[in-house]
Amino acid sequence: MRARTPVAATTQHVLAAAAFAACSLLAAAQAQAADPAKVLRLSTFDITSLDPQQGTDLSSTRVASAIFQALYQYDYLASPAKVVPDAAAAMPEVADGGKTWTIRLRRGLRFSDDPVFGGKPREVVAGDYVYAIKRWLDPGLRGGGEAALTDLIVGAREVVDAAKAPGAKFDYDRPIAGLVALDAHTLRIRTTAIDHTLLERLASLPSMAVAREAVEAAGADVMTKPVGSGPYVLKEWRKGSRVVLEANPHYSPFAFPASADPRHRELVASMKGVALPAVGRIEISIIEELLPELLAFEKGELDYVGLGGQVLGRVLVDDKLRPELAARGIRHVRTPAPYVIFAYFNMDDAQLGGYAPARIALRRAIGMGFNTPEFIRVMYRGQAVPANQLLPPHVEGHDTSLPAKSIYDPAAARALLDRFGYRDRDGDGYRETPEGRPFVLVHSSMPDSWSREADMLWLKSMDAIGIRLRVNTAPFADLLKQSLAGQLPMFNLGYRALDPSGYEILSTLWGKSSPDTNRARFRLPEYDAAYEAFLRTPPGPERNALVRRMSDLVQAYAPMTLQVYSVTNVFVHPWVKGYWPSPFGFGWKYLDVDPAARAAALRQK
Repeated sequence: MRARTPVAATTQHVLAAAAFAACSLLAAAQAQAADPAKVLRLSTFDITSLDPQQGTDLSSTRVASAIFQALYQYDYLASPAKVVPDAAAAMPEVADGGKTWTIRLRRGLRFSDDPVFGGKPREVVAGDYVYAIKRWLDPGLRGGGEAALTDLIVGAREVVDAAKAPGAKFDYDRPIAGLVALDAHTLRIRTTAIDHTLLERLASLPSMAVAREAVEAAGADVMTKPVGSGPYVLKEWRKGSRVVLEANPHYSPFAFPASADPRHRELVASMKGVALPAVGRIEISIIEELLPELLAFEKGELDYVGLGGQVLGRVLVDDKLRPELAARGIRHVRTPAPYVIFAYFNMDDAQLGGYAPARIALRRAIGMGFNTPEFIRVMYRGQAVPANQLLPPHVEGHDTSLPAKSIYDPAAARALLDRFGYRDRDGDGYRETPEGRPFVLVHSSMPDSWSREADMLWLKSMDAIGIRLRVNTAPFADLLKQSLAGQLPMFNLGYRALDPSGYEILSTLWGKSSPDTNRARFRLPEYDAAYEAFLRTPPGPERNALVRRMSDLVQAYAPMTLQVYSVTNVFVHPWVKGYWPSPFGFGWKYLDVDPAARAAALRQK
């Protein structure tokens, strides 16, 4: 989709950064505090952590990204995706053939007020980003630390290995040669090799600055007591109920991004002269079910909402917004999302795991036996397409010409199981293992209505190929913990690409990232070699060929069964301004709401 490397694109990024900075300076001249009367009302699934170095689920990432601040961010409107400065004053100064990066921070950045600072303003300094990246490396967090950075940053491997010794902990005071704060506002990163995903990593949540004193003061409560320098601060968090954010008074105002794209002309014009963030308060309701979410939106209790599955028929007719909703000024934004749905298998599981031909055949048969067309029809109401590779739409290596990976073919699934000895030996309708032992496929799921309906489809699909399936139900947060511990034989997940290269999705099957992001515990030297080559290769045909190779290996060994790419259907009330379906990053800080227009619309309803 785009051609960029950390080295070759330096000039174009500097120009982009200059334009972005000019917008920020313009806004600063018009600075005004975010209006507390402007309240943005949203919904999400329950969140598990607001610690940027430990949050892994999408809901937590979305909220935490509003509280903390990365060195870089994605231009809200740019297509293809473009990285621009955030906390950084400019794009990195790259030397040594791409292996030395010098990053200068904007001056005057401040953490939100917190008692740990003793009532004094606390400036964000380069050392805070050093500390954040060290936490990202810490094998005691996130299930093992960031494996790619461990071998990439000069000197990191020694510190990480020392932390893995019995009884040892990560030594945050031990210097890492390739990760140094040269002064209060200058960070230097030296790498062992060129990594073409490094800039994207510096725009990601785990790289966002945290104050060491705040982390240490919070102790075991660090996941619930975030202290960042982003546009919002945490005001309230009632688990399972709601989250409230308020504008950070220390966050520098900025202007809505400029764009020459004709699609953005009206949008940019509507936001001209608005100092952002404009919204003073964000109220996030925890809603796990689609129907209550839709009803809240229809009543005006939610300002915009992404909907799917069973409720789409209530808002769309022939893929178009119902006339009564359109008459209220509600907008429908439909776009392919960088989101892939799959079921992964635990490769260490006694029944499902391993690399022997019979186990591979079992996993492939499960994939072929799952009724993906029915899944799309019933669960997504047609708003999804079969997945044909690991990387979803909007990601650079996505190839629309490839065929779907998991073709629904129950007859072929049954034949494959028969061939490898998974047969019904006792005549009860269900297959035993090749050794003659009972075989039960344990599928983990959540207790919401959407998941229950999907579980019924799994049960029906497996029954059709003679596999007995048992559903293990638990809250999502519990399943994530069990997944990290390797306790789930099979688990349905969705993965949203948060970077244009797709490096994070691809890392979910990289051996060195197990068990942090590699919940399948897949370890295959051929895949690992392809992934590591991918990191060293700039965007283009050669890297795309590596992506295809990785997808082919997933098809061959079946550590997961790829299912669908979902289509995003977002519905936006007319009093919301600034919304754009940006595929990367999270755009709450770009939004504005008109309380008077909201009140008038609700009176007329």
